[in-house]
Amino acid sequence: MDEPKHSPRPETIAAAYGVASDTAFGAVAPPLYLSSTYEFAGFENPRAYDYGRAGNPTRDLLGRALAKLEGGAGAVVTSSGMAALDLIASQLPAGACVIAPHDCYGGTMRLLKAREALGQLSLHLVDQRDDDAVAAALAGTPALLLIETPSNPLLRVVDIAALSARAKAAGAAVAVDNTFLSPALQQPIALGADYVIHSTTKYLNGHSDVIGGAVVVADAERLERVAQWANVVGCGGSPFDAWLTLRGLRTLFARMRGQQISAMTIAEMLSRHPAVAAVHYPGLASHPDHALAARQQSGFGAMLSFELAGGVEAVKRLIAALRVFTFAESLGGVESLIVHPATMTHADMGDEARALAGIGPGLLRVSVGLEAEADLLDDLAAGLATC
Repeated sequence: MDEPKHSPRPETIAAAYGVASDTAFGAVAPPLYLSSTYEFAGFENPRAYDYGRAGNPTRDLLGRALAKLEGGAGAVVTSSGMAALDLIASQLPAGACVIAPHDCYGGTMRLLKAREALGQLSLHLVDQRDDDAVAAALAGTPALLLIETPSNPLLRVVDIAALSARAKAAGAAVAVDNTFLSPALQQPIALGADYVIHSTTKYLNGHSDVIGGAVVVADAERLERVAQWANVVGCGGSPFDAWLTLRGLRTLFARMRGQQISAMTIAEMLSRHPAVAAVHYPGLASHPDHALAARQQSGFGAMLSFELAGGVEAVKRLIAALRVFTFAESLGGVESLIVHPATMTHADMGDEARALAGIGPGLLRVSVGLEAEADLLDDLAAGLATC
């Protein structure tokens, strides 16, 4: 497909990038290339692709689509979201200082702590809404500032532009995990990020049938280094998973619109319920970061969390009563999921780290899907009646 003379809007990129680009047979849907190896045109004359670890047409098509949506120079598609994070972390010089959120995703903390234990980096966990704590951390000549906004699972929002400017003044690169919002609702590169990390498993694919990740890179020089390192370590995603993710990407904007409408309604209902001690959703005017989220994001997303006043015993009763929500890890699919972070997604953090981050035993995280809003509300109401 020839590049259009005008710049298409993001919805058009998601829905149609790569459509009708097949030069062999004119297929409208982009073909899936499964080959692990490619014939050379002749002696010392490789074609655009020679071996699947180094590059694959389907994987690269997805990468270009993601880069266009995020406003980056390009993207590297990986085998998982954790592989995407590690692709950045593993390139850092030995002993490099990494600043990460004190309340980040449990898998992120596990990976960074494991690399620290091996002596490969020095990890500083910081409340990034605390200006003094950030200043102290940046004084230590960091190599990388990792931002996760909204945070997982407490939906805290930090100022990407302000943090990026401070990090770059200190000589650090900036990576932003944009999994919770996707480029449909937030574009960190425009706010100063050098890298955008995605678990494509989540909203980008949107159907809970793929494990994948991506690193979108702001500039060409960094992109070349990241792509070379991905080839060295062999962390590229599978062609079939890339093809499924590209197919899921077609409906990203439509899915996010419907899901966040229901999320707002659910958050409002939960905030009024006597069994609920607190609701964490930036779309609520009562959320401490509501104004920042409204300025930095183009929507509030479909993730929320809430705390039950009855603690873990109330959690058990609610989970047992639910029929529409599925009690399972992950997020961003068309089905609504509910998890207990303390025993599931953030279990590896340990009691002390969870307490510091504010992840208590009564906290539940919700990924709102595309079921009928009334059914979701009725299901939660039935569950809360047992609490």
